[in-house]
Amino acid sequence: MNLIEIDNLKTYYRTEAGDVAAADGVSLSVSPNETLGLVGESGSGKTTVAKSIIRLLPDNGDIVSGTVKYNGDDITEMSMKDVQRKIRWKEISMIPQNAMNGFDPVHTVGAQIIEAIRAHEDDTTKANARSRAKELFEDLGLDAERIDDYPHQFSGGMAQRAMVALALAVNPAVVLADEPTTALDVVIQDRILESISELQDEYDTAMIMITHDMSVVSETCDTIAVMYGGRVVEVGDADTIIKNPRHPYTLGLRNAFPDITADSQELISIPGTPPNLVDPGEGCRFAPRCPFAEERCWEETPQPEEYDDGLVVECHRADEAEMLREEASKRDTWKQAAEEREQAVTDGGPDE
Repeated sequence: MNLIEIDNLKTYYRTEAGDVAAADGVSLSVSPNETLGLVGESGSGKTTVAKSIIRLLPDNGDIVSGTVKYNGDDITEMSMKDVQRKIRWKEISMIPQNAMNGFDPVHTVGAQIIEAIRAHEDDTTKANARSRAKELFEDLGLDAERIDDYPHQFSGGMAQRAMVALALAVNPAVVLADEPTTALDVVIQDRILESISELQDEYDTAMIMITHDMSVVSETCDTIAVMYGGRVVEVGDADTIIKNPRHPYTLGLRNAFPDITADSQELISIPGTPPNLVDPGEGCRFAPRCPFAEERCWEETPQPEEYDDGLVVECHRADEAEMLREEASKRDTWKQAAEEREQAVTDGGPDE
């Protein structure tokens, strides 16, 4: 049985311009000990999915429909009191994007970890909680005595490790890691990712890794789900997604992923901008930026379809994967698509 089962999740944000469909029909699952990578550009809906899982949405955010089940229980049907007491941190914890903002500046880092442990384990003494906090610091390569320091006394990398310690403090079954290495240099990134992986094995923890960086998911994840415009457009085994994706958007992301084993590689960006999710309309949301879009791509929303390689893809042309991979590796393919899009706007085409 899956630990987390998300089915047709729709989470919208109320704005003056209208409802933003940040997560629009998302279905995903996470098994025990699995690491699922959620990858995509900013605004694709990754963080919204994670916050929906633990009902940590801002005041203007609502789960409109769908289910989020943890061990068979639907979190969306629970009272907020039960979610806070029984789910958050105890069963599902979160590493936020900015670790410095995740800690209360007026209390020591250790005090906050100790408080989290004792809040969810009534029979744990303060001394035992302190001992566990020190052990977690040591596991993450931090001086155990630094638990008595305040957040402002930590560097960015240290604060991120301390936040990992807080997330693992009560041995949760699942950790939601939202861009855990953002704004850190590559050496610190690698150390933190290695520490997270080691601690996952030690504490028997599943994880959802949220990132825009294909290199991060390729290094840490068992399964990868690619999000675009509030939808999961491709999901499958990490190795298959990295080496042989089927969706043009995933191919575009891969073009921007440097490969040190390649003799020569030209990094290619995806032209255009993400869609307006206030009124996304019919059709594939990637169509305005896709070099392979056909008329039906503008008119018919593709539905998830599973292929022999295990990938589940939302794309009308996913069965032409070999051709898509070859053509997507060429800069001229994307350049021509951008030029055609600009001409379509000028002529009053679908984007106007």
